[in-house]
Amino acid sequence: MHYRYRIVDVFTENKLEGNPLAVFPNANGLDDATMQKLAKELNLSETTFVQPPTREGCVARVRIFTPTREMRFAGHPTIGTGWVLLKEGRAPSSGFVLDELIGPVPVRVDGDLLWLDTPPIRFGTQFTTSACAGLIGVAEEDLLPVPPQIVSAGNPNLFIALRSRAAVDQASVELAALRALHTGPEPICVFVFAPEPTGAYSRMFAPEHGIIEDPATGSATGPLAAYMVANHLCASTPGTRLISEQGVKMGRRSLLHILINGTGIEVGGAVAPVASGTFDL
Repeated sequence: MHYRYRIVDVFTENKLEGNPLAVFPNANGLDDATMQKLAKELNLSETTFVQPPTREGCVARVRIFTPTREMRFAGHPTIGTGWVLLKEGRAPSSGFVLDELIGPVPVRVDGDLLWLDTPPIRFGTQFTTSACAGLIGVAEEDLLPVPPQIVSAGNPNLFIALRSRAAVDQASVELAALRALHTGPEPICVFVFAPEPTGAYSRMFAPEHGIIEDPATGSATGPLAAYMVANHLCASTPGTRLISEQGVKMGRRSLLHILINGTGIEVGGAVAPVASGTFDL
C-alpha cells in the first residue's frame, strides 16, 4: 500500500522555520501500531493521520502522534492539518471542525492565519520557585515571584515565568529531574517564558514525550495566556491580542498568535509547505 504525506512548517510564513509537521491526508487502512511506527520513523515532534470523521459536523478525524505516543490534542498539528485539508479542497474556507481525541476542535480561517479554539483549560498543581529553578538550571532570582503551575488544555504543561529572555535561553530540562519533581501518572511538559509587552518569549521541553525541545506548542499557548491572565502578567480585556515567540533558541523562530475573547482563547498561525512524499508499506 502507498501512503502519501506532506510536510509543512507551522506557526511561520517562512520555510524551514516554525514547527515541522508530517500529515498523511488519507490514512485509511493504517492501524494504531503502524501510525506510531511512522511517527517514530519521521521523528518530528508530531505526525498526523487523517481518517473519516466519527463525530457529526466534523470534516475529518485527525490522529496525532509524537515519536513515542498518541496525543489527545495538539496545536500545530491542528493548524497544519487544517491547512492541508483546505489546500486539498476537503475543508471550507469559511471554517470547519476537526474530530480529535479530545473532541471537536473548531478552526477559523482569517486570511493567511488559521485559528483554533483552545479546549477547556484546567489549572492544576503548583510548585515552589526554588524547586522549579533547580529543574530548569537557573538561579531562583531569575524566576518571577508567581507560583509555577501545571495548566492543561488536554496536555499538561508546567508554566514557569522568568524575568528575561536571557534566563529563558539558559533553561534546560533533564528527564530524571522532571520525574523527580513530578510523580503524577500523566507526562507533563515544561514551558518557560518571559512576559513582554507584546506577549511572551517562550520555550517548551517535553522529554517524557521523546521531544527535547519543541519549536512551537499551540496546545500550550492557550494555557500560557490563561496563566498570564491569572497572574496579572498580561491584559485580560476581551479582544486582547498577544504573540508567543517560540523556537528562537533552536533556530526555528515561531510566532503563535493569541486572541483573548469573551468566551475563551484562540490560537492562530500561518503555515508554509516544504515537502511531500510516499511511504510504501
